[in-house]
Order: sequence, then C-alpha cells, then structure tokens
Amino acid sequence: MKGFEYVSAKDSQHAVALLAEHGPTAKVIAGGTDLLADLKFSSHAPPSVVVDISRAQDLRGLKLADAGLSIGALVTHTEIMASPIIRDLFPALVDAAHTIGAVQTRNLGTLGGNLVTAVPSVDSGPTLVALDAQVTVLGSSGRRQMPLSEFFVGPRKTALKPDELLVEILIPKTSLGKPTAFLKFGLRKGQALALVNVGASFWVDWDKQTFVAPRIALGAVAPKVIHASSAEAYLDGRAISPEAM
Repeated sequence: MKGFEYVSAKDSQHAVALLAEHGPTAKVIAGGTDLLADLKFSSHAPPSVVVDISRAQDLRGLKLADAGLSIGALVTHTEIMASPIIRDLFPALVDAAHTIGAVQTRNLGTLGGNLVTAVPSVDSGPTLVALDAQVTVLGSSGRRQMPLSEFFVGPRKTALKPDELLVEILIPKTSLGKPTAFLKFGLRKGQALALVNVGASFWVDWDKQTFVAPRIALGAVAPKVIHASSAEAYLDGRAISPEAM
C-alpha cells in the first residue's frame, strides 16, 4: 500500500469542502471494508488523500419523517438488522443486510458505503430499488435527490461528482410497510458474492385481488442493479394467481 494524506471530516459539510479542495484523487472512507481492500490490492493509482467521514454524526441515524424512512449514509448493516423500525416495516432489508460479509464486516460496513461501491452484485441495492428508494447527495452546489436506480451508473460507477457525498437514503412514504422480499443465490451460504440477487415488492388491491405497483429489481445480471421492467408491467393490475406468479 502506497502512502497518502489522511484527513478526518467533522461533518458532511466539512467532508464536501475537503473533497472540493483535493479533487478527483481524493477518496472517502467510512467503515473501510471496501476501500482498504482496494488500497491494498488495486492496480490503480492510490488516492492523494483519504477523507474519513466516520465521525460525521449528521450522517448517522435512522428515523421516520414526513417524507418516509430516512437512513443516514453511515448507518451500519448491523444497525439495520437491529432496528425495530426496519424489522417491523422492511424485514427484507434485514434479510439483505444479513447476507453481507461476516459479522465484522456488518459491524463496520455502512449502507452508504455499500451503495457507493456500486458493484453489480451489491446486496443492499435490489431491495431498496424495489422500494423506490431515493438518495440524497450533498456537494459544493448544494443538495440533490435522485432515485437509487439512477444513482447506479455502471460497474463501480455512480452519479456522484468528485465533490459530492452520499448523505441519506430515503424510502418514500408511499412504500412504508410495502410487502417486500429479498433472495440471493451464491456458491456458498456464508460470505458469498451473489451470482444473482433480487428484491421484489407489491401492494395488493384486496377488493379486486390484483397486483398494485409491483417492483422487481435484479442484481449481478447487468452492469448495475436493474428493474425487471417487463415482469413489472406484466403483473401490474393483473389478478393474483399461481399462473401469474
């Protein structure tokens, strides 16, 4: 591992200022479960500076707000698994978090870091995409929000600009409590990279017994997490039956 400068950010605004100051050669570290491996084993040029955001308290926290469920970028996978709110509203997010690495990885690794890594097989991505999650990004020019499905651009590529930071993941109010499931297929049970993973959700019109707003998101089958748009269109408004499923 080659040497680099290290700076600890006080909060998200300070982190953005540091990123703007140092430019594209700066890297952000939170839990470090992905970045440290990259620094040790990647053939790419090392960063000039590593900006540590792990002490930015404004990036922590998980709460229900008027807009929906807000999850700070520094919330760990273990915190997701332990959250009564998530266990009650979105047990599929708990299932997804449980498949990420080993216990030590889940204790240190953050949801924001997992998403920013943007590997096609990312385990936290499909369930959130199936719930129409939005992400909030902070940069020198202010905040902007976009669907998580648009935040992923390609393998290890996101819509983040060099001076921007992922600060929040928002599951919108319209998806609160939406029945959702997550499944992952790999070559082994523990610490496996997904060969394919999927998050699926739909409401039910109980009077008509039909699918409402079905969402199916697939990981590890394309350069980024994608919607199974044809399947979604087929199910939307269709009577629920074994044949339709």
